[in-house]
Amino acid sequence: MTTFPPGKVPHHVLARLLQTHAAHVDPRLRVGPGVGEDAAVIDFGETSLVAKTDPITFATDRVGWYAVNVNANDIAAMGATPKWFLSTVIVPEHLATESLFEEIFAQIADACSQLGVSVAGGHSEVTTGLDRPLVIGQMLGEVNSNEVIRSSGLLPGDALLLTKGLAIEATSIVAREMPDTLRGKGWSDRDLAEAANYLTQPGISVVEDARIAQAAGEIHALHDPTEGGVATALVEIATASGVDLDIDADTLPISPLSQRLCDDVGIDPFGAISSGALLIGCTAGTTRTIVDALATRGIVAAQIGTVRSGHVEGRSSEVRLRRDDSWEALPQFSVDEIARLFTETS
Repeated sequence: MTTFPPGKVPHHVLARLLQTHAAHVDPRLRVGPGVGEDAAVIDFGETSLVAKTDPITFATDRVGWYAVNVNANDIAAMGATPKWFLSTVIVPEHLATESLFEEIFAQIADACSQLGVSVAGGHSEVTTGLDRPLVIGQMLGEVNSNEVIRSSGLLPGDALLLTKGLAIEATSIVAREMPDTLRGKGWSDRDLAEAANYLTQPGISVVEDARIAQAAGEIHALHDPTEGGVATALVEIATASGVDLDIDADTLPISPLSQRLCDDVGIDPFGAISSGALLIGCTAGTTRTIVDALATRGIVAAQIGTVRSGHVEGRSSEVRLRRDDSWEALPQFSVDEIARLFTETS
């Protein structure tokens, strides 16, 4: 029997599983499980509850901080405000000290405080069979029912923007997990500290990105790139919306430091975990307004592509990449580049 590599379940398998086993029995469930959708939406009349759960599996450092922010990102990508956080904290028995639990709880409290989120509950335990702490977050948010934004909202003719850049989260993870490897490539302690700090600067949160974009322009879709990077997120948002995308490779933003790190450890930033970036689908006429509004808050954004066509029955969504005035198929990443790197170096 074929097994899957670490990372997300393949899209075609996930789509089949959800179609077969995810029954929508409550009519108040406005947005249920689906490939590319960031969170569930439950109708409560004038307002809707938005719910998300996501684990932290790559990082071992600041897992509590990661858990809060990646779950808050998915709430924000639905147009909602993150409000309440619950966590399941599981620590392997050989690491189960009071100080480690205190450290993780403090990280969660700090991240929630910065986002204005309340810690609402959760569960903690010591277990066997793990080699690192695991934090599974559950974030609940709230939005006016007429202001829900979905990954599936792209329309032909829309512009597609990307904030911050490729491989932000990957940059921080590699710097924190593989400092000796980077030192061997000539990295100074100052360079390592800057890369590790990508967790907070430019940061892995897109809550502010989403809020600013919504206030500045006509937004049809938002999506938060995580495992598999921006390349995988483009396939997800195209699939969810039933559209095709044209992406310009030359416009994909990436910092020189992230590019250097990816080159030195041999990963493609396009397929590396990219929390901190936000895909924004908007009407073409509001592109400049959104980019300028983000810039006033120090958030870089660039138009990376356009929505080319609507759904064609019997054909998967197509995402093509323009490079050097020619078109090529979007590169596919069956496993996140960080997971591949860690597997190869373990």
